[in-house]
Amino acid sequence: MNGRPPEIPPHKLIASLRGYDLLPAIVFLPTRRKCDEAASEVAADKAQKTDTAKYQKRQELFQAYAEENPEVRSHKHAKILVNFGIASHHAGHIPSWKLLIEKMMSAGSLNAIFATSTVAAGVDFPARTVVISNADTRGNDGWRPLSASELQQMTGRAGRRGKDNVGFAVLAPGQFQDPKKIAELLKASPDPLESKFRATYTTLLNLLDAFGSFDQLREIAEKSFAFQATAKQVADLKRERSNIESALTSNDLGISLETIRGFERLTSARVRLTERIPSSRAELRQRWLEQNVIGGRIVTQGRSAKRLFIVISVNGENVSTMRDDGAGRNVPLSRINRIFEKTYRLNENEIEKAFLETFEGKNSPLAEPKRSTVAPNDEADSIIGNLISGFAESGSEAERYLWESARETGKLEKLDRDISTLRNSIWTPFERRAKVLDELGYLDFAAEKVTESGKWLADLRVDRPLLVGEAMRQGIFDDLEYKTLAGIMASLAADSDRNYGELYLSDALLDVVSGFEDVIHRVSQVEWSRGVEPSEEINLSAAAAAERWAAGMSWDDLVKRTKAEEGDLVRLLSRTGEALMQIAHLKDSNPKMAAAARLTAETILREPIR
Repeated sequence: MNGRPPEIPPHKLIASLRGYDLLPAIVFLPTRRKCDEAASEVAADKAQKTDTAKYQKRQELFQAYAEENPEVRSHKHAKILVNFGIASHHAGHIPSWKLLIEKMMSAGSLNAIFATSTVAAGVDFPARTVVISNADTRGNDGWRPLSASELQQMTGRAGRRGKDNVGFAVLAPGQFQDPKKIAELLKASPDPLESKFRATYTTLLNLLDAFGSFDQLREIAEKSFAFQATAKQVADLKRERSNIESALTSNDLGISLETIRGFERLTSARVRLTERIPSSRAELRQRWLEQNVIGGRIVTQGRSAKRLFIVISVNGENVSTMRDDGAGRNVPLSRINRIFEKTYRLNENEIEKAFLETFEGKNSPLAEPKRSTVAPNDEADSIIGNLISGFAESGSEAERYLWESARETGKLEKLDRDISTLRNSIWTPFERRAKVLDELGYLDFAAEKVTESGKWLADLRVDRPLLVGEAMRQGIFDDLEYKTLAGIMASLAADSDRNYGELYLSDALLDVVSGFEDVIHRVSQVEWSRGVEPSEEINLSAAAAAERWAAGMSWDDLVKRTKAEEGDLVRLLSRTGEALMQIAHLKDSNPKMAAAARLTAETILREPIR
């Protein structure tokens, strides 16, 4: 037991709110299912009071709305809505139903809405009271605490303009309620804005085509809101660097910054020379790993060392690799076991050759040093010492100044590295994608120009444009039936983890999927070789659902056969139709495909999909 009171049943909660004159209310619940169940439970309460005037108004509104949106008549909560003024509102309902709820609430004819927290950000309808039932919410990645902005959006719905002098926020007791946490969030500052600007293929192509050089792109990226915090760090480091330079050069001895930095580099080199001998076996092995784990080499990891991995890139302690079965894996540098001698280019043929030669014993492992073989180099030490002596007369004021300045001068090297690292963190995602596009022929990396193929791909504003573009270039979409084209586009438009039932794919669609998976494999290989995370898997349950809908299946049958929530199906088919309309705009570069896409979109975007 956690000592917290049990949840109040929905019908008792509404009765209590009515008793304190706190209706209409929006009751925020954590899941869609709870919203639907709560609405049904309140409607089943025999003690519910019916306001005749509101009931008649709801009837009139419902009938008028249903004339233009007949699908709402068959909604499972239609009677609950009209008879009791209670509704469930979440993304699982069709858009026309949600719009009806919002119209009735705005008209003041509803008593309560049970909604998920996403409603607070998406619509604006008036309520006297909002009820918070949980300090947590459920997202795509499971349960997480409410953020300050989410809670403030929810409580911001309380109070009807022109009707209420004050709005009320009620914390309903429950197992996952946390009044202390809620109070902290209400006082907290809004969450910082998060930019949606990302290094995408279409963004890169459009910017390069418009501005004509990577330098311009880099400048735009560094000024974007998405990298504002990083840009501020760079500016702060540059300011610190400038201050150090000014302090170093404001000496009365006429010693230039170049002289000071040259002296510091020599003294640092001497220190590194004397520190080359590792102090322990672990340090020796770490140095060996840092020197030899490089892109294009085959390695093993862990004690078993049974799997082979090819190194894609190394960023500090993080080694990005691809396994011999094509799966990507990030491996800590310290987990690397054996390192094989040969270095291969990171393209499909060379990667396959690398694994094959290693399996066949044609790529020998490097010998790991057992003890230090590095001895002090007295000759090098003597040369550096003479060079240091040449900077200033021993015991002179200039020599003292150079030694005193060495530490501050060393900071300049570190600041330069830090500035470069931060700037690269902004630019590297673009550069990696540019190299992918270069290998696939959509831009010329060396010339910094978009190719003709890249120009039409830049206009393809769909999910996973590179996969769609490659499939179009290879003719996979040519001469497809509308239902088959709808199915393959839905597989790309859908969230990969959303389930749309267990309908079977037709043989025609299976053939297309098979060819499309070859495209996915090819593009993924190129992306892995350039350090880009490949796209998620396509959604075959979505493909089957869209294929049936495009083939003429009725809405009621589709909902029944897929067992998916209507709102999820609407969102899937809307996104599929939108993607097809984007392809339909390519009538100049791909006229045949554009025409097929337009006609397929028309079969998809029929009622109740708009």
